[in-house]
Amino acid sequence: MNKINPNKLLLSKWTCTSPQQKEKHFIVTQLIRNEEDTVIECVLEAVINKKQYIFPWQKLTSREDWQHGWK
Repeated sequence: MNKINPNKLLLSKWTCTSPQQKEKHFIVTQLIRNEEDTVIECVLEAVINKKQYIFPWQKLTSREDWQHGWK
Protein backbone atom coordinates (compact mmCIF):
# COMPACT_ATOMS: atom_id res chain seq x y z
CA MET A 1 0.00 0.00 0.00
CA ASN A 2 1.30 3.44 -0.96
CA LYS A 3 1.37 5.91 1.95
CA ILE A 4 -0.05 9.21 0.76
CA ASN A 5 -0.58 12.62 2.28
CA PRO A 6 -3.67 13.84 0.35
CA ASN A 7 -2.73 17.49 0.88
CA LYS A 8 0.52 16.98 -1.09
CA LEU A 9 -1.00 15.19 -4.09
CA LEU A 10 -1.35 18.25 -6.31
CA LEU A 11 0.96 18.00 -9.37
CA SER A 12 2.24 14.57 -8.30
CA LYS A 13 2.96 12.02 -11.04
CA TRP A 14 1.54 8.49 -11.19
CA THR A 15 1.91 5.40 -13.36
CA CYS A 16 -1.05 3.09 -13.95
CA THR A 17 0.03 -0.57 -13.71
CA SER A 18 -2.74 -1.73 -16.07
CA PRO A 19 -3.06 1.00 -18.72
CA GLN A 20 -6.27 1.44 -20.70
CA GLN A 21 -6.16 3.01 -24.19
CA LYS A 22 -2.38 3.63 -23.85
CA GLU A 23 -3.00 5.92 -20.85
CA LYS A 24 -0.14 4.98 -18.55
CA HIS A 25 1.23 8.22 -17.09
CA PHE A 26 -0.92 10.65 -15.12
CA ILE A 27 -0.55 13.89 -13.19
CA VAL A 28 -2.83 15.13 -10.41
CA THR A 29 -4.17 18.47 -11.65
CA GLN A 30 -6.77 19.28 -9.01
CA LEU A 31 -7.85 18.34 -5.49
CA ILE A 32 -11.54 18.34 -4.63
CA ARG A 33 -12.31 19.21 -1.02
CA ASN A 34 -15.43 19.05 1.15
CA GLU A 35 -16.83 21.73 3.46
CA GLU A 36 -14.27 20.88 6.17
CA ASP A 37 -11.43 21.45 3.66
CA THR A 38 -10.59 17.73 3.61
CA VAL A 39 -9.43 16.23 0.31
CA ILE A 40 -12.08 13.77 -0.87
CA GLU A 41 -11.25 13.31 -4.58
CA CYS A 42 -8.55 14.13 -7.07
CA VAL A 43 -8.47 14.83 -10.79
CA LEU A 44 -5.92 12.80 -12.74
CA GLU A 45 -5.00 13.88 -16.24
CA ALA A 46 -3.53 11.41 -18.72
CA VAL A 47 -0.30 12.79 -20.17
CA ILE A 48 -0.80 11.23 -23.60
CA ASN A 49 -4.22 12.73 -24.43
CA LYS A 50 -5.10 15.18 -21.59
CA LYS A 51 -8.23 13.17 -20.69
CA GLN A 52 -9.26 13.76 -17.07
CA TYR A 53 -10.61 11.32 -14.50
CA ILE A 54 -12.09 12.09 -11.09
CA PHE A 55 -12.00 9.52 -8.31
CA PRO A 56 -11.33 9.19 -4.56
CA TRP A 57 -7.66 9.84 -3.76
CA GLN A 58 -7.56 6.63 -1.68
CA LYS A 59 -7.46 4.58 -4.91
CA LEU A 60 -3.87 5.75 -5.39
CA THR A 61 -2.83 3.76 -2.30
CA SER A 62 -3.26 0.46 -4.19
CA ARG A 63 0.18 -0.72 -5.39
CA GLU A 64 -1.57 -3.23 -7.62
CA ASP A 65 -3.07 -0.36 -9.65
CA TRP A 66 -0.76 2.67 -9.16
CA GLN A 67 2.93 3.49 -8.74
CA HIS A 68 4.17 6.88 -7.58
CA GLY A 69 6.20 8.65 -10.27
CA TRP A 70 6.53 7.81 -13.94
CA LYS A 71 7.99 4.36 -14.49
